[in-house]
Amino acid sequence: MGRSTQGLARRKVVVAGGGIPGLSLALALRRTHGDALDVTVCDPGLDTAAMRHRGRAFAVAAGGRRMLACLGIWSEVAHAAEPILDMAISDSRVKDPVRPVFLTFGQDGAAEGDGPLSGEPFAHMVEAEFLVGALLSASTACGVALEPVGIRHAQASGGSIAMSLSDGRETSASLLVAADGARSRLREAAGIGWVGRSYPQRGIVATIGHERPHGGRAYEHFLPSGPFAILPLVDGGTLGHRSSIVWTEREADVEALIGGSREDTLSEIERRFGLNLGRLVIEDGPSAHPLSLGIARSFRGERLALLGDAAHVIHPIAGQGLNLGLADAAALAEEITEALRLGLDPGSKDVLRRYERSRRFDTLAMAAATDGLNRLFSNDLLPVRLVRDLGLGLVDKLPGLKSLFIGEASASRGASPRLMRGEAL
Repeated sequence: MGRSTQGLARRKVVVAGGGIPGLSLALALRRTHGDALDVTVCDPGLDTAAMRHRGRAFAVAAGGRRMLACLGIWSEVAHAAEPILDMAISDSRVKDPVRPVFLTFGQDGAAEGDGPLSGEPFAHMVEAEFLVGALLSASTACGVALEPVGIRHAQASGGSIAMSLSDGRETSASLLVAADGARSRLREAAGIGWVGRSYPQRGIVATIGHERPHGGRAYEHFLPSGPFAILPLVDGGTLGHRSSIVWTEREADVEALIGGSREDTLSEIERRFGLNLGRLVIEDGPSAHPLSLGIARSFRGERLALLGDAAHVIHPIAGQGLNLGLADAAALAEEITEALRLGLDPGSKDVLRRYERSRRFDTLAMAAATDGLNRLFSNDLLPVRLVRDLGLGLVDKLPGLKSLFIGEASASRGASPRLMRGEAL
């Protein structure tokens, strides 16, 4: 439970949005402060949240796994989590008969304790349905109020923020957290600007069954239209083994690639997936989603904090979108906790300013990195291909540089929030 907050004035935090970052924040606050803090999650889709995530999987970096372990969630989803033990990166065209591997990431040296993770996998692929379900169950058990309603209007005044709910009720809180997605209505209503652009690409996701085991290896094939990632899932399905694909394609080509018969779609997937894992079947999907880059001009308003996609959206090329959201939740929970333990207002400008300062640079750096990678690798110009392949090969020969990249990808470097380091609040 952490240090006692008994004797403090009773406070309330409302989280608008029942996605993984929002539920993680609510659970972290309630587990830390218990009955000394009222925590409510409002989302009109709460009743079907786990079902709506069926067929999706996320790459949860080592820092996110430590956070979920601190929250008592990891043991509940471990059966649906597959460790990524290494990754192979290639750069080729779809028609190339051979796909040379230019770069591999593994746990080299980590077992001896000189890597950034000391033998720990740098990421796990976790099936979202089970993760959302575990967060909902744990939140209920901890006393988080789960309200399947939306927030129509919010207005800060004095020491609280008043809210009108979609069912006609009124409530108020010390702090409102907008975790309501990239098109956040609360962010727009607060007048917080958004800087970004849409990519001329779509992200296609599907679950693929295959004959041969993946061995915990992930693949990232950089193709002229964008990356094609193959990410290992726990065994199961029609052929006994499964992987998730995240396939970036030019928006104009998506309908032709996946809009026809299932056999034609599977043929297009096979051309990119390769034959290493034997015969393939489509277990779930595919579905196509627009891709964009965007960052809020501010991560805070008056008694309002932005969390997850409401604050930032990045290209999925590095699989870091969810991990940024979890880091937001960990940082905000830490700032709220410090304020409460000092008897301060968790919705004050100072608390929200510290939260924004702790997340702004990390977010901007990741957004720039993923945007740059997408520009670099979604390109078929020969000089560009030669330079990037030379760079990949150089990184592969430098263990120290590889270790740096693994540490960044796994949220294992820098001044990360306590929960991301596996430390209780």
